[in-house]
Parts: sequence; structure tokens; C-alpha cells
Amino acid sequence: MPAVAEPFRCGRMPRPEIFMDYIGDGMGALPWAYKVIDILDGMSQGFTTPYILFYPVVSRDHMPFPLNQYVSGVQGRDFFEEARAWRGNLVIAKYSDMKYSAMTNASMADFPIVKNWLKTH
Repeated sequence: MPAVAEPFRCGRMPRPEIFMDYIGDGMGALPWAYKVIDILDGMSQGFTTPYILFYPVVSRDHMPFPLNQYVSGVQGRDFFEEARAWRGNLVIAKYSDMKYSAMTNASMADFPIVKNWLKTH
């Protein structure tokens, strides 16, 4: 049974908001949320080193974040829906195991995997 993704399970709280523009801070709740990237469409087994994508949910002025132009370009006309579009700066972390106990360095080989996931999500 795979572990449930908890980016702060390893005892350290990730700080993706450092890399996000216009994100709300000091409001009590986390101003970001996350999605797990552990399998691509068509795969029968998940990754041994999963990723977590952090995205902003609360802006400083409570206005919507601007559309993420890179992701909308990757998705193209076939998958892009403005109502469900990714907004703001995205931060992606690669974990060293399925227990999400520690982050590891990502390489250029990880880029096509994440790009493929973003194309359909």
C-alpha cells in the first residue's frame, strides 16, 4: 500500500511560497496546495522517486493568480481550459522514495516526465 503524500512527513516543512510571486503570507492557513505526480497516463507502475507539485491558492490581495503561460502553452488547444488552468508559479519537488521522507536533486531527465504530466492535468 503506497504512502499518502505528505510533503512535511519527513519532519521539515517545505517552503514553496518562497518561489511564488504574490502569494499570501501570515494568514494562518497554508497559502499553497499540492498534487502528487507518481504515475503518468498509460503506466502500469508508479515512479520509485515521485514528485510533488506545489501551487498557490491564496494571493496577497485575494485576486486570482495570472495564468501560467508555460503550462497553457504545453497543454495546447486540445487540453487547455481556462476555468481549470494552472495559475501562478508552480514549484516541483522530487522525492527520493515513496515514503516522502527526503527530497532529492532533479535532473534534466525529469523535465520531460513532469512536462508530460502537465500536458494532461
